[in-house]
Amino acid sequence: MTTSGNEPELRGRRAECARLDQVVAGVRSGSGQVLVVRGEAGMGKSALLDFLVSRAEGCRVVRASGVESEMELPFAGLHQLCLPMLEFLDRLPGPQRDALGVAFGLSVGGPPDRFLIGAATLTLLSAVSDRSPLLCVIDDAQWLDQASVQTLTFVGRRLFADRIGLVFSLREPVTGPEWRGFPELPVRGLADEHAGSLLDSVVPGRLDAHVRGRIVAETRGNPLALLELPRGLTAAQLAGGFELPDARPMANQIEQNFARRVQALPADTQRLLLTAAAEPVGDVPLLVRALTILDVPMSTAAAAEAAGLIDIGAGVRFWHPLVRSATYRTADPAGRRAVHQALAEAIDPAIDPDRRAWHRAQGADGPDEGVATDLISSADRAQRRGGMAAAAAFLQRATELTPDPATRAIRALAAAQVTLAAGAFETALRLLVTAGNGEVDDLHLARVELLRAQITFASGHGLESGPLLRAAARRLEPLDLELARDTHIQALVAAQYAGRFGATSGPGGTSALTAASQAARAAPTSDRRRKHDVLLSAVATTFADGYPAMVPLAREAVRLYASPDGTSDSDDLRWLFHAELMAVDLWDDEGWDALATRHLGIARELGDLNELLLALHHRVHLNLFSGELSAAESLLAGAKNIKDATGTDLAPYGEMGLAAWRGREAAARPLIAAGIEDATNRGEGGGLTTCYVANAVLYNGLARYDDALAAAVQATAYPAEYGVANWALPELVEAAVRGGHPERAAEGFELLERIALSSGTDWGLGLLATARALLADGDAAERAYGEAVERLSRTRMRMYLARAQLLYGEWLRREGRRQDARGQLRTAYKLFSAAGASAFAERAGRELSATGEVLDERRADRSPGRDSLTAQEAHIAELAGAGLTNAEIGAQMFLSQHTVEWHLRKVFAKLGITSRKQLRP
Repeated sequence: MTTSGNEPELRGRRAECARLDQVVAGVRSGSGQVLVVRGEAGMGKSALLDFLVSRAEGCRVVRASGVESEMELPFAGLHQLCLPMLEFLDRLPGPQRDALGVAFGLSVGGPPDRFLIGAATLTLLSAVSDRSPLLCVIDDAQWLDQASVQTLTFVGRRLFADRIGLVFSLREPVTGPEWRGFPELPVRGLADEHAGSLLDSVVPGRLDAHVRGRIVAETRGNPLALLELPRGLTAAQLAGGFELPDARPMANQIEQNFARRVQALPADTQRLLLTAAAEPVGDVPLLVRALTILDVPMSTAAAAEAAGLIDIGAGVRFWHPLVRSATYRTADPAGRRAVHQALAEAIDPAIDPDRRAWHRAQGADGPDEGVATDLISSADRAQRRGGMAAAAAFLQRATELTPDPATRAIRALAAAQVTLAAGAFETALRLLVTAGNGEVDDLHLARVELLRAQITFASGHGLESGPLLRAAARRLEPLDLELARDTHIQALVAAQYAGRFGATSGPGGTSALTAASQAARAAPTSDRRRKHDVLLSAVATTFADGYPAMVPLAREAVRLYASPDGTSDSDDLRWLFHAELMAVDLWDDEGWDALATRHLGIARELGDLNELLLALHHRVHLNLFSGELSAAESLLAGAKNIKDATGTDLAPYGEMGLAAWRGREAAARPLIAAGIEDATNRGEGGGLTTCYVANAVLYNGLARYDDALAAAVQATAYPAEYGVANWALPELVEAAVRGGHPERAAEGFELLERIALSSGTDWGLGLLATARALLADGDAAERAYGEAVERLSRTRMRMYLARAQLLYGEWLRREGRRQDARGQLRTAYKLFSAAGASAFAERAGRELSATGEVLDERRADRSPGRDSLTAQEAHIAELAGAGLTNAEIGAQMFLSQHTVEWHLRKVFAKLGITSRKQLRP
């Protein structure tokens, strides 16, 4: 660092330093800041973070650093960052405080909700920032454990009106989708001028101009390389000698130079450095205890400190992360095992059993049942803390250390199951190879086959997974009948996903759905009647005997799953999604709501991110139909956080549905096109149908009925695909009638009538009445419209109610009954406008204008500026109007109180109001 006047500045980094100054200024002004400083090893990222800290006068600064050997310890990085701030824990709401306590191992409890931990961290940082601006600096974030990454990026996406800054440094190449979308500061090599100047400053004596130019060129301006590589050259080489060029990547060259410097130290000093590198928490007493066990005097640190490799004060800190990695990687395996064993012995198992178990595992020189058992206990604790990825890592290592082949195979299967839940499909498949070896029984091998099929299904290969699941189910029938029947359900659902793509994939040309249904019905029955069996019978009956025969069984399945009945939540979690599909097929909006609520709650409680994504997207569609578009958008934001954090590739079905109901063609069309391509590539016919339904909704809203009809015809081409009966048929009838295709409308009505009469729900019968009205004239049409409005008003499906009123109003106006039409159209317009369904609202508005109503006069009765609110502002205004405090709103929307206050100020300004009372409905 050089000084120009009173302004410190890194050599050649003026632009980067200015950007970091902007971060500090933003934090001080109350504008939340997130920045990812990224670059190759040695580019000076750590030096830039030190510069940032030096400029943060008046701010509280907390620092943390990712460490490669700690990546399997859940929340280790988050705990390191938050440790200096735990005095503020009592400022957190009880559930948030408890969640952090369990995550940090400070208290005992069930698995904490991952989002609750994120909200708790945000609240904690916000509480600290009430005292002074807070700057959180995280170096080497590529080595943070996954749970910490998910939490910190979750917080980073919610910093708005907060005096909080999060600055991460990441080594390139940056991997992992969780970092997408954050502002970045790329750190490149120094310009030749500055690189040469830096090189001159560290080379004593004469430096040959050709050698100088070669070093500047080969280091590509990498500051650490410029500082370190000359130390590995002889005086003759620097003066103009010749040597072979080093073809290794730059980071390795630098590490090799550090390794040479380490290896030049006395043996005991090397052992001290290796011990510090193996346990990088910076705990000096722990280091001293381990060195005592190794019989290494603490005084040997002096040589390493004199060499500029390490600094030991209140904590232990290496001069650069590459010193740590070079020390560890170049040590011989026996030496690494010895220091891990010493560290394990030095750690109190009552205080930190997981870190001790991990060091014991790293110190093992062969299979060790005792160590494997400890790792299994650590995996159990990790799962209770919500650290699914950490649990998978513990179980994987436990498998490697298990001496007995049969026990190793059993543990490999358990590790693969947890690894699948953590979303690591390829690793889970590798574990299954081990799980299939050893002296194991037929049931174990059948479970291996089942898990392989489940991984195939979860990783998006819908067409391939169906036959695998059917084969696994048949193999399980004589071994574990209940598991076999559960597997038949999964096979049926996989066939539903495949839909049209599995039309002739079964034996003898039968469809995948037919084959799956026949196999399920042929399976032996269990002596114990379980709700899973009811669900299986309902799904199989749908495709074997038709919709009407399915209804009684489906109703029973929805009832059984809608509320707890003594069955464990974790057991129910696998089936709630399928039960929700049953509720949708029944047009049972209350059952769907109860199941979606339960599904979401259990998935969050257990920390199963795969299931949580499914639960969120199901809730999104329920919110779309019920007119809660802002709530749907909030859920989609949460789903995106999960996808970014886990790398899960899920088609944008929820996003396209939201854009379609809002009538935003420019946003919807690329989403739908991407969804169609994705569903086709995956072989998911049900996904294709969902895309076509979104297109039909979009174009019906825009009154482009021919386009809507074309999409609806595609959506109904394969009636066995899930969701068609509920979502596509009403769109088809409306588009066909309005587009002048009565024969198409009659075909759609016939199928709709058969299903709706069988369901017998107000939702289904209300849609049927709407369709009947569209096809009728005179008194018959009016009676049907009246029935539709009455039935749909008894449901939570406000969008379908508003659409029925819109159609009723359009019909009344064409009948010349303008006054009557205004009442229906006005109500529809208000419902669409409040929901944000702009295309349908414009349709209603045009019809209102045609009746002679002046829309500006109608709008004057409403709160001014309401249409100008963003979706998030509208949601916050709704919650505030319902009487929730800022803290309660923040907890529900995963925002800080400061951000809620900031949004409410904008809401007040836009609406021209001064009190929360004026937000009440």
